[in-house]
Amino acid sequence: MNTRFACRLRRTPGSAASALCAGLLALFAAADVAAQSTELEVGRTLSGTLAAGDTARYTIEADENDFVLGEVDQVSVDVTARVLDPGGTQVGRFGGLGRGVERFGGRTSGAGIHTLELIVAGDDPKAGGRYEITLLRHEPVATDPEALADQIMSRFDGPHSPGGAVRVWRDGRTLFSKTYGMANLAYGLPFEEDTRTNIGSTSKQFTAFAIMLQAERGLLSLDDDIRKHIPELPEFDQTIRVKHLVTHTSGLREFLNLLRMTGRRLDHGDWIDRSELIDIVQRQPALQNEPGAEWNYNNTAFGLAAVIVERTSGQDFPVFMQENVFGPLGMTGTMVRPSTRHIVPNMSEGYTPGPDGYRQIGDLGGAVGAGAIYSTIGDLQTWAENYANPRVGTRESVDAMTTSFVLNDGEETGYGYGLSVGEQGGLKRVSHGGADVAHRSMFVYFPEINAGLTTQSNHAQFDSGVAYELAAAFFRDAMEEEDEAVAAAAGEFDPADYDPGDFDDFVGRYSLDAAPNFILTFTREDDTFYAQATDQQRLEIVPTSDSTFRLLAVEASVTFLRDPEGDVEGLTLHQNGDNHATRLGDDEAQGWEPTAEDLADFAGRFFSDELETFYSFTVEDGTLVLHQRRLDRAELEPGEEDQFSGGGLSFAFERDRNGQVIGFYLSNVRTRDVRFGRVR
Repeated sequence: MNTRFACRLRRTPGSAASALCAGLLALFAAADVAAQSTELEVGRTLSGTLAAGDTARYTIEADENDFVLGEVDQVSVDVTARVLDPGGTQVGRFGGLGRGVERFGGRTSGAGIHTLELIVAGDDPKAGGRYEITLLRHEPVATDPEALADQIMSRFDGPHSPGGAVRVWRDGRTLFSKTYGMANLAYGLPFEEDTRTNIGSTSKQFTAFAIMLQAERGLLSLDDDIRKHIPELPEFDQTIRVKHLVTHTSGLREFLNLLRMTGRRLDHGDWIDRSELIDIVQRQPALQNEPGAEWNYNNTAFGLAAVIVERTSGQDFPVFMQENVFGPLGMTGTMVRPSTRHIVPNMSEGYTPGPDGYRQIGDLGGAVGAGAIYSTIGDLQTWAENYANPRVGTRESVDAMTTSFVLNDGEETGYGYGLSVGEQGGLKRVSHGGADVAHRSMFVYFPEINAGLTTQSNHAQFDSGVAYELAAAFFRDAMEEEDEAVAAAAGEFDPADYDPGDFDDFVGRYSLDAAPNFILTFTREDDTFYAQATDQQRLEIVPTSDSTFRLLAVEASVTFLRDPEGDVEGLTLHQNGDNHATRLGDDEAQGWEPTAEDLADFAGRFFSDELETFYSFTVEDGTLVLHQRRLDRAELEPGEEDQFSGGGLSFAFERDRNGQVIGFYLSNVRTRDVRFGRVR
């Protein structure tokens, strides 16, 4: 099937009753579609109106592995779009942009009638208005790598959308380089190959490289105590060495997560100064883990690494990088942005969808060392070529950066110095993604074939992980085929054949090892399976094997793990790395149901000396509610006894020997056990 053939779209008006199965995990059977329909060929536009409680349904009859792209012009109504496969399972959700053109699309996983449902976003009973929907493309998923790149990037193309760029290279030759969409919506500037983009945490490899340069010059050692270079840091019980900073194993608090606890609104552009990093560490009473014993992603550590480069070189970090790295390599489009107030010539603005259109949202403050580098797709190719044939730095330094760090217990972390280290298609892969407030980035390098690629975008909804899919397409000749037995087994697995009763082995609650108060709960309702994280909505998951499941609404998956006796002991959450969670016992899994008298114990006002911040708790309609001057009000859910979660935070309350609540320990995934004491 290709774009010369008509795609049959049929629209049927919904009702308030049919909207009852709206929500994230709506089901819709093709048999429910009314007989009357409107056919639409690719390129033809249909108009419609929606009121709160209505559902407009369109169906697309597609073959397996088709590519579909469409757009909804939200003329006077904010629309959320849901895509359901032929079995009625949600496979995509698009929304967030309240006005203007919202694109939807992707590939089909099976043949049959796919349904697109449109509903009014939000819960305003008076909301409603007019929209226009257009099917832009319907064609087989491309087998040509360049055409595949165009399909993947098409949702972020055109004059109405923040855009992006893709660059692919091999053996010093550029295989593909193309840009899409807009770099600046206010002035109508398109994304171009020399557009400078905030690469976010992709910057970390540059900071690690600067550390390696200073080590080569004898100005520091990776085994140095960091206090040798920053003596004003506190002396903890264990020594943090320079190597612990650039491998995420220091045990320090992560400053972005920590500042959020204070009520700083990073999503609102609150100011953060670099000087705060040292102050944050000075206030930390103890390390979160022994240095080298645990991998925990840490922006504080890379910020301190940049300070060490400055202290050992006598140069500001942006100047050091320009004179010692970017300049010598000819990376003329790359710079460190010293602060969010500094001008970056020819930059892409970062945008996030909002209720009244795209919003220009700015960059994170205090990010130097952890991020704050603007670069171009051409310069990132130049950077990769220095890995292949070092002109700056030594082969020994590059090899060390691209080798997985080993923890104190002998386990590998899958992360070197500023780079993730893994495998794809039988090839060693080193990479790093980046996400500032709205910019998204991915850098991927395959040293064994001297090849790589980068994807960049200034759209907050862009998934930079598509770089791995593109790598598989462009370098398929060098990648191994899947093991035939594994591939055959995968090919034979059909989610429809999965016995729902088998999922009962996995039903229960699992505590994330890195943040024990963060609980993943798995449930089954007939033949539908759900996962729900602490303080988050329930999401449908679908099986991809007898022990692996994919979440539909987010880029994540889980693998359930069994002990030698065959009992399920935990799981691995695959999202921004691999995170182990331990299954809670039956007593723990039952949870805690506090009475009104129990809840009254926690009401009061608490203060953290470390954060210089007050939190207050009240009991409202049988629920414990968190209040903080700048954080949103949050209703807390009970977990284990004396533990609650809500607002993205976990609370473990502390009692004295008389049973009186005297404080609590506050955690999120990257910052743990910040103590608050009761003041009244």
